[in-house]
Amino acid sequence: MNTPPKLPIPAMPDSWNSKEAWRVFGIMSEFVSATERLNRIHPAVSIFGSARTKPDNVYYKLAEEIARLLSDAGFSVISGGGPGIMEAVNKGAFYGKSPSVGLNIQLPHEQVGNAYQNISQTFQHFFSRKVMFVKFASAYVVMPGGFGTLDELMEALTLVQTGKTRRIPIILVGSAFWAGMLDWFRTTLIDEKVISPDDMDLIQLTDDPAEVVSAIFKHYETRGFEPSEAERERQLYL
Repeated sequence: MNTPPKLPIPAMPDSWNSKEAWRVFGIMSEFVSATERLNRIHPAVSIFGSARTKPDNVYYKLAEEIARLLSDAGFSVISGGGPGIMEAVNKGAFYGKSPSVGLNIQLPHEQVGNAYQNISQTFQHFFSRKVMFVKFASAYVVMPGGFGTLDELMEALTLVQTGKTRRIPIILVGSAFWAGMLDWFRTTLIDEKVISPDDMDLIQLTDDPAEVVSAIFKHYETRGFEPSEAERERQLYL
């Protein structure tokens, strides 16, 4: 058998290696700064959705109503801090009783911070921002959205499914929007045995804002909102 040739490994310039090393400190500072800013927002709910949704869209209005109900119920409400559904979420929470939190990301387009944030934190790195969405959330509410929204949804499902974070409610809002994806989960993914039928229990679906709030309270009715010591320890390894 012929041995395949080995490709040469290019040497990185010293200047690049130095830049990469210093970048690690920038990432560390993001985690430290965000943790200090967000440590007092418990209990909190993270809500996701499209940056492209307009204020006259039914999902914008639905997101605003859900956020207002959650805020009045005592939850800090976390969004990505940008326009669209994120703006609706922050707006609803801003006029409620609890803090409106925006975890903003620096992007070349689309992401402009909205004006409805009591607490605003800006990130350069998606992955450190995603950790904060999970670390401080007692529940995930997922409105209709695109790749970014799907990314957050799959991240949450994966972390809960694998036990890397505690079991939290993951609530999809918009039955017509999510129907095709959920059907695909139930048929293709389960039929191909790449997920188990029980994994579908991780997801709840509703169109009713009041049901979002009641589902979260029902999940925690036999325990407090604060993570246990074991759960806190587990979240250190997100």
